[in-house]
Parts: sequence; structure tokens; C-alpha cells
Amino acid sequence: MCIGSKDFSFYGIDIGKSIFHVSGCDATGNPVFRIKLRRDALITFFAKAKPAVIGMEACPSSQWLARKLTSLGHDARIMAAQFVKPYLKANKNDMNDAEAIAEAVQRPTMRFVAVRRQDQVDLQALHRVRTRLVQNRTQLINQARALCLECGLTARKGVPAFKMDIPRLLEDAENDLSPAMRRIIAGLWEELRSIERRLKEATEAVEAEARNDELARRLMTVPGIGPLTATALTSAIGDPKNFRRGRDLSAWIGLVPRQHSTGGKNTLLGISKRGNSYLRKLLIHGARACKIHLNREKDALGPWLDNAEKRLHTNKVSVALANKITRIAWAIMTTPGATYNKGTPVTA
Repeated sequence: MCIGSKDFSFYGIDIGKSIFHVSGCDATGNPVFRIKLRRDALITFFAKAKPAVIGMEACPSSQWLARKLTSLGHDARIMAAQFVKPYLKANKNDMNDAEAIAEAVQRPTMRFVAVRRQDQVDLQALHRVRTRLVQNRTQLINQARALCLECGLTARKGVPAFKMDIPRLLEDAENDLSPAMRRIIAGLWEELRSIERRLKEATEAVEAEARNDELARRLMTVPGIGPLTATALTSAIGDPKNFRRGRDLSAWIGLVPRQHSTGGKNTLLGISKRGNSYLRKLLIHGARACKIHLNREKDALGPWLDNAEKRLHTNKVSVALANKITRIAWAIMTTPGATYNKGTPVTA
């Protein structure tokens, strides 16, 4: 087939920083075309090509490229890398990867990653920046604690207590902090205050997004879901109707048992931990808070929680409650105007 015609039904793109490898397949699925393009030439190429199904692996620039190709009239689909791997033949290289992607995107049972809107990507980026700031704060506090221990000084557990103890240690001229170590700790204290300011700004930005988004406000009516979890759900899931039911969403997040069954014998293990680890963490932490603060006499979840705690370990109850919260959230997201209804407490 002539390369100039660009008349192909399926394409696979192996995404790189500057160079993209493209494999094209005809209507029968046979690979008949290979080419290597730079980023600007790639867009020009597909702007002239006839509409086709274009597959690519999920990576940092796949969302941008999928939106760009969709605007050009193509059907852009993103796949997880582990689902593409079985279609790779012979040795691994960029062009063989593109051919494997082109074959994988044709499979009728293939699972695809949702293509998100730009505002959803922006909100997800805000969450990631905030998470990094929290990690930086933890690293800095741990380092400061270790340096203080080198001089025989300790700070109490917890971030609030640490922030009260460090100024006191720096002001105490009678302790064993050497002048050099005092300067180092003072520098860490200033860095911590800067991180705290940025973290506060990021948290306030997330909370503002939650207040301004109608769907996030409805999600926050669910016990265990606050501004962080609500906005994380709306930004990470994309279109909730991509999931047929709530349990599919729970499985995608990794809140269901991992299965290893054979010969008709079902074996269920711990949670699968698939999908979005950040979402899973927020939902489980929210479930733990819900267990403590939920008014069990007035909420329909109360009797269910009481019954579960009699049979299961507290950590299993937290994961089971996170699973239930996720399924409730899916129902709200797929039903216009729906909110959480506490209902009448009933026995499980």
C-alpha cells in the first residue's frame, strides 16, 4: 500500500519524547506500514490521514495526544502497558512496540483508559503536586528529627507537635546544639515553613474546586468522602459511565479481593491493589474516619458496620467500607442530581 495514501484502519503509536514510531494496519488487521516521525510531523501526518482507530500506551503525554487526535476526527484509544505486552513478538524495540499496540487496539475485549478533559487533567496535576509536597514535608521532618537526635534532642510525634518543638529547641541556648547544627536546623525550619505555605495553597485550591463543582458537592454528601476524595474521583475516573456498575469501579481502584482460582476451586486473596493507588489510599482513610465519626443510629451504614466489626478484623472492615463507599459514589456520579440518602437503619 502506498504510504502517501494513509488509508489504514488501525494505527499503533509508540510514544517517545521527540520521536514517535507508527505502525499502520489495513482493514483485515495486517501490519502494512511503518514510519518514524517527530512530534510536529506526527500531528501533520494524522491531520491528512483518513479517520482511523489509533492506539497508544498510557504514559504522561498519551492524554494530550489522544485529545489532539480525537479533535482531528480519529478514534484515539489508550491502553495500559501490561495489556499490550502479550502482543509483542520477537525482540523489544520501538517499532515492534508500535506494531503490538496496533494489534492490541483491534481486540474486541481490550480494556481502554478513559480520555480525560483538560480540566480533569489540570485537577489531577494539582493533586499530584499536593501529594509531592506532603512527601517533601515528611522527608524534611524526618531528617530534622535525625539531626536533632545527633545532639541528644528529641521532638514529639506528629507534625503539629514538631512545629511547636523546633522553634523551642532553636531558641534554647543551653542545649547541646552546636552553632553549625543550629544553623542547619534553622534552615530546615525555614524550608518547612515554605513547604507548609505551598501545601496550604494547594489544599485551598482543591477545596475551592470542590465547592465550585456540582458533582463534587454531591459526592461530599457520602460519609467518608471530603473535598480531596471527591475531586480525586472526578478527575481520575473521567466518564463514570465507562464502568458498567459500581463494583467494576471498585475493582479498577483495587478494593476487591485478588483471585487465583483454578479447577473450579475459588481462591480469594488480599485486595488486588490495581488501578489508582492514590484514590485507594484516600478512600480507605475516609472509611477509617467514617468508622469513628459516623452516627450509626441515624445512618443506614450503621447496622452494616456493627455487623461487619463483629466478624472481621478492623482493617478488613475499613477496606470493605471503602468498597461500599466507592459503589455509592459511582451511583451518584451516574445519576443526575443524586445525593447520598442516609435512609432508615436496617439490619444487614
